[in-house]
Amino acid sequence: MPPSPTIALLSQGDELLTGQILDTNAAWLAERLTELGFRVLYTHTAPDEPGAITRAIRAAYEAADALICTGGLGPTADDLTAACAAEAAGLPLTLDRDSLDRIEALYARRRRRMPESNIKQARIPAGARVLPNDWGTAPGFELICGGGIGYFLPGVPRELRAFWGAHVRPALLGRFALRPSRRVVLRCIGIAESTLEERMRPLAAEPGLTISFRTELPENQVKLIFDPSVEPADIERTCARARAAIGPACFGVDSGPLAQVVGEALAARGETLATAESCTGGRISAAITAVPGASRYFVEGACVYANQAKIRTCAVDPEALASSGAVSEIVARQLAEGIRTRAGATYGLSTTGVAGPGGGSPEKPVGTVHIALATPSGTTCRRLSLGGGRERITAMAAGLCLDLLRRHLKKSGAG
Repeated sequence: MPPSPTIALLSQGDELLTGQILDTNAAWLAERLTELGFRVLYTHTAPDEPGAITRAIRAAYEAADALICTGGLGPTADDLTAACAAEAAGLPLTLDRDSLDRIEALYARRRRRMPESNIKQARIPAGARVLPNDWGTAPGFELICGGGIGYFLPGVPRELRAFWGAHVRPALLGRFALRPSRRVVLRCIGIAESTLEERMRPLAAEPGLTISFRTELPENQVKLIFDPSVEPADIERTCARARAAIGPACFGVDSGPLAQVVGEALAARGETLATAESCTGGRISAAITAVPGASRYFVEGACVYANQAKIRTCAVDPEALASSGAVSEIVARQLAEGIRTRAGATYGLSTTGVAGPGGGSPEKPVGTVHIALATPSGTTCRRLSLGGGRERITAMAAGLCLDLLRRHLKKSGAG
């Protein structure tokens, strides 16, 4: 079997080296390149120094069959990538008129004057193939040097990912003899990563399979990477075994996020949802409405942080608040039922808890959260004891509240 082609990943910027910005592009690209069949030799970040960037580009061309360089294509003085790439290849910079026209047109559409500094973004190494930017101002470019090929892309993650799909991935598939692996992601909630690892151990001996794990709050994910030699029928069989081993905590296989899965189930049933959130501060509503088409099933979301808001918006009984406190099962129940009634929705979800870092007590320590689901046939409540800081507590509470609805829908026949 021929060896996999190699690739190097470069970035530059003092803000990356000083920790002001996290280089998420390298990890994102490395994962997709590995799946595509490349061997990623290394990742490297250079400071905002022309000599260092030029040396890094030259070294990457010499070491790997291909390179991807992200960032440094902006209009400011510290954006040096195009000039350094030209220097590394022994080429002059030239003004690409089409790129400049696109930048000018973008500013015109926004009814803004284009600063003269943006002209810099249209200067690329002579002979490079321009990669048009339909998502921002800076064009990318493809540059052959010696026996290697380089792709120079904007560093804004949104733009980079669009470039990957529109320009880079198709070009790599056309240039290299690749044997892509198959990746399957099982998305889970309400189960620890260590427990997932235990349940996947019987699959570890499967030939051609690599298993990895990732936490993306509020989810834990299991990634099954299959060698290109594994037959599709064997992939399906292994995925079925993995999902069965995980059990109900697995809410999707190569699916969208939990809010999308829940939304699709609601839409399929023609049912609706409303939310009343206290400690989660609107995170459930935000997750739901981040999914296109949420208006088909999402009616209303209320952030009822103060007790008076709970009373006014969801008709929570003041005596229940006085006797049991806002962080209690009875208040969670009344919030879910009250918002369901107010909105005329099929379901009502609620959260109320102590997100921290202060506000806890021996009876209700930080991380105590009550969640509730009101349905046409009754109300279900759960008390959660969550660890970690405020961000983790609110993320997990919102996710587990949505999961309470998912499990109800699945039990009642939504798939």
